[in-house]
Amino acid sequence: MNLIVIIGSGAVGKMTVGQELMKITDYRLFHNHMMIEPVLEIFGKFNGGLVTKLREDIIEEFLNTDYEGMIFTYMWAFDMQSDWDYIKGIAEKFEKTGGTVYYVELVADREVRIERNKSENRLKNKASKRDIITSEDRMIREETRYRVVSNEGEIPFENYIKIDNTNIEPDVVAQMIKEKFNLKSPGITELMNRVKLEEVRDYELPLLYEMQIESFMPLYEIYHDDMSPAKESFDRVKARAERPNRKYYFINKDGARVGVINLGHNDPDEKEISFISPLFIRPKYQNQGIGYVAIQKAFEMFPEVKIWKLDTIKQEARNCHLYEKCGFVRVGEEHVVNDKMTLVDYEYRV
Repeated sequence: MNLIVIIGSGAVGKMTVGQELMKITDYRLFHNHMMIEPVLEIFGKFNGGLVTKLREDIIEEFLNTDYEGMIFTYMWAFDMQSDWDYIKGIAEKFEKTGGTVYYVELVADREVRIERNKSENRLKNKASKRDIITSEDRMIREETRYRVVSNEGEIPFENYIKIDNTNIEPDVVAQMIKEKFNLKSPGITELMNRVKLEEVRDYELPLLYEMQIESFMPLYEIYHDDMSPAKESFDRVKARAERPNRKYYFINKDGARVGVINLGHNDPDEKEISFISPLFIRPKYQNQGIGYVAIQKAFEMFPEVKIWKLDTIKQEARNCHLYEKCGFVRVGEEHVVNDKMTLVDYEYRV
């Protein structure tokens, strides 16, 4: 796993650039004040040892995720050996995984940073900065007491860039960093971490039924298929849920129920073959890659399954593309439902 360390003096824009960089990469932001603010709020004063301990716990847990890497921000006092040692310790944790560490130093004129110290984004994310007079005086004290800008040639790392962002917007700086280090664009990992499958309980079936009608009604209005899930009775949905080898799962994204997937086989003794039927995403969440992720989650949940089966509407090119992207191939004959609609069968063999 990789690490991007963004360093610089107070209000230079480390967090804001990190936020922009997170939007265009598969990296997550862990900015300096994410641990400082809770400690200040709870204990009423700064506790460096506790902040460090909390940071270490977060980093250790993060190293077990599937993300490409972490963006970490820090105000580095270059004249303090303890800061060199601290950054080295964090970097080594990521390097031990085989990852690469990138160093980004931001510098900007003091007048610009004093204005940035008042910015809405900074004050929103850093409660301790909301006393503007005090935070400005503290910022000036820190940079006069410590050397927070590196000397020419002082940073020895190969993957290092120094950017004067006095007059450059944060999103432009983020793009510069991405291009400099050839960072990957956001991939499926981000969505895989945000989407979960949650087994539907009996008393939640009415909600599932409402979601099913909402999701399939637009297709029914096009094809007028009497067997459409939009026209299915609640009793039929309930009967499917009661089958011993079939289960409904809510597809949750960021905690919101965005769709449903039903998995299993009509034969309770069958373990190596599974149907996906139905799978639906609520209209306002469609075309976001959620269906693809839900299928990948199903594959992970049931590694014993060797053959996955489903059918879909031939005329719905997006649906066909989704399943083919997941590795499914068309099999068997086409099934003409009416003059507008044809069903095609798909299989995925592990």
